[in-house]
Amino acid sequence: MERLLAALVAGRSRVERLELADRTVWIKRYAGREGLMRVRAQSLLARLLGEPMLRPSPVLSPDRMIGRETGKMAAFKAAGFRTAGIVYRGPRALVLENLGRNLGGDMRDARGEPVSHDALLVRCATEIGRLHRAGLCHGRPHPRDFVITADDAFAFLDFEEDPEAVMPLASAQARDVLLLFLQIATRSLLPETPERAYAAWAAQATPAAVAELSRIVARLAPLLVPVRAVQRIRPGQDVARFIAAVETLQQLTGTSTGAAHRSGEDRANSSPNKAKTP
Repeated sequence: MERLLAALVAGRSRVERLELADRTVWIKRYAGREGLMRVRAQSLLARLLGEPMLRPSPVLSPDRMIGRETGKMAAFKAAGFRTAGIVYRGPRALVLENLGRNLGGDMRDARGEPVSHDALLVRCATEIGRLHRAGLCHGRPHPRDFVITADDAFAFLDFEEDPEAVMPLASAQARDVLLLFLQIATRSLLPETPERAYAAWAAQATPAAVAELSRIVARLAPLLVPVRAVQRIRPGQDVARFIAAVETLQQLTGTSTGAAHRSGEDRANSSPNKAKTP
């Protein structure tokens, strides 16, 4: 405990891994008002477009941010989903148990094995579908925020976003899928993976969430023209991921006039990660 308390006092990193005598823990620190300019810009964009899905989560003090995260963790556990145990809670920091390697690391290791690599992406979509069926949403789904434990349980990490506080639940769940497809549409190695991942989510999601995702994708589609212009002027991975995700979901939700799904070559051309083969 002395080493943990010393690390809490001396550490400055936002997230810090700490090896104790009997276990590994993670320290998460909360500074408050983080990314305030981004939040203000996002709020303005949501108002201008009249789109609830774009609203940012409320900016809170560190203690309330911790309360939001621990509250979501409790809700997930109550619904039967696995999250990290809380070792210590302070006014500006949480100490959480280590659940194992996150999926981001597993995907990097599996880049030479397309089937295994993409199975992890489909597993993410499947588990998000289960989560949505239980009336929950994650808020910021990303492979680095998921863990498959030694006993093959799927665990969720990082509950700093609370979109359901500022939008209908169906919109928050559709937002989850859009954010997840920023990764699926650009990191999958097999051309059929996005379709498999969408089907895995939709098979468990509520009809309201499926319909809301189609509505949102149709609403975002006209933004692709100016976004592509921005990408040509100032290329960036985030912009490329947005384009790839919206295009892919257009076709998967039937809101596109194009083919049912893009070929692997087409997706590779719009992806910030050009190397689609190991």
